[in-house]
Amino acid sequence: MAKVEGLWKAGEIPLCDGLYRSDDTGLELHVDGPGAYHPDAAQPIPFRIGEPFDVAKALERHNIDEVTTYFEDPLPDGSGWMSGGGGGMGNVGYLARLNADSSLRWVAVMFHSNPFVSVHYEGMRATFTNDWGNLLILDLMPPALG
Repeated sequence: MAKVEGLWKAGEIPLCDGLYRSDDTGLELHVDGPGAYHPDAAQPIPFRIGEPFDVAKALERHNIDEVTTYFEDPLPDGSGWMSGGGGGMGNVGYLARLNADSSLRWVAVMFHSNPFVSVHYEGMRATFTNDWGNLLILDLMPPALG
């Protein structure tokens, strides 16, 4: 079993920004989201996907934490589920795309986004809301998020 998949099954995530795939590959995430004490709370959360990174090294260098799940909703096309929540000291948010059998496809960990508490869909475009009312809007069709 891959390390990322094993962490997910144990209810844990790495405490390092990244898009972690179940096959232990990953992409950098750049999320300078407004957190609990940020003056721009209730604003859109910036989200950029970067280059591939070494997941094994990230797992060695960073702590692991338990997650708290706030939602797990079916995708509109029936292909699986989206899960969201948080971890850490209240500053970490995560979003996970699950397959139809609830196995992990990917988990996006965002150290400064705050926990995600809900999702709303318009087709395969999802609007995620964190616990401070910040919005993260993602198209779930591009290959990186598919």
